Amino acid sequence: MMLNGGFFRLPNDLPKPVWRYPMYYVAFHKYANQGFYKNEFPGLSFPNIQATGGATVSGSEILRNFWQVEMRYSKWVDLAVLCGMVVLYRLLFLAIEKLKPMIAGLRFRSTMRSVQVAEQGSGSQ
Repeated sequence: MMLNGGFFRLPNDLPKPVWRYPMYYVAFHKYANQGFYKNEFPGLSFPNIQATGGATVSGSEILRNFWQVEMRYSKWVDLAVLCGMVVLYRLLFLAIEKLKPMIAGLRFRSTMRSVQVAEQGSGSQ
């Protein structure tokens, strides 16, 4: 909710070196919002309150011009990306859980070695 409540910036307003290219495309909010907008707006028409243009504005035009939604692909691609992120993150967390005991074992071995070195070093005096 916070991202849509004023903290979420439109794509063209984001600084390009860091936030636009790696972060914007990795965030799940991009795909969730755009999929939602693509589901709701196409096919609708709204009254045009601006002086230029016709009497109505189409929902697709609002998506392209106002919300800056990428219209090259459908809402189903956004949904597939979200599902892929869920699977990827679950596999990542599973791998981390499997690696935790190995990392803890390595850390325990390194502390044991330092204790042994300290004991051998103090016994020779």
